[in-house]
Amino acid sequence: MSDVTRILESIEQGDSKAADQLLPLVYEELRKLAASKMVNEAAGRFARRFVAILA
Repeated sequence: MSDVTRILESIEQGDSKAADQLLPLVYEELRKLAASKMVNEAAGRFARRFVAILA
């Protein structure tokens, strides 16, 4: 069981402090996703520019 699943179950059971544990996990995952997307977009821009130069 993942930490997120465990925390969500705790929230469902009424643990008011569980939500405080969830936010840092979700935030970190969103940062990773955003960083990955930015790298992929930068690579795509580079490839398009390179192709334009060769054309």
